[in-house]
Amino acid sequence: MRSGTFTIHADALLFDNDGTLVSSLASVRRCWTRWAHEYGITAEDFARVELHGRPAAEIAADLLPADVVPEAVARIEQLEVEDVAGGVVLLPGTAALLGSLPAERWAVVTSATRRLGEARLTEAGIRPKTLIAADDVTRGKPDPEPFLLAARTLGVDPARCVVFEDAPAGLTAGRAAGMTTVALATTHAASELVADIVVTDLSAVSAQATVHGVEITATA
Repeated sequence: MRSGTFTIHADALLFDNDGTLVSSLASVRRCWTRWAHEYGITAEDFARVELHGRPAAEIAADLLPADVVPEAVARIEQLEVEDVAGGVVLLPGTAALLGSLPAERWAVVTSATRRLGEARLTEAGIRPKTLIAADDVTRGKPDPEPFLLAARTLGVDPARCVVFEDAPAGLTAGRAAGMTTVALATTHAASELVADIVVTDLSAVSAQATVHGVEITATA
């Protein structure tokens, strides 16, 4: 992992939400633990599945028979939406960084459904012009489709996008999309994160709009 201060020139910044812009980790744990109990999933089976940064439909499909998955996905969404109030907090650096960016230069790319993603963002006071959610794609992270759709929606070259992610699945997606990746060590150890740059959180990142796009400074 490289250390120092890095400058990146980009056309757009693509942010994961939970673990990157906000933290709803306590809420997620509460809701998924209750969900697993309701569906009779053992702690051992639950522990074997990667939760963070993946769509709920894929997680449910790993744990339950196919005919139960739609109902189970609707149930976890309901539990999480109901738990949003007071369960979402801004992570360090989020407000300052987003406040420095023109609305057309950034997007939120979340593995949550649109309903849940919007609920969490609204709770945290974040209102992106562009939001890509699980409902918008056929393949979620670690597939590159969500980030490629975000680039297309913003009208920019994927190679000129920078992905900000805290989860290995999201970083894999960003790399597969051909984008520069910045990992945040907010939910995983830095040693678990494969990215062009690894920072503690968004307080280590600043940005300035230019006539050609955005100049990003990151201190690793």
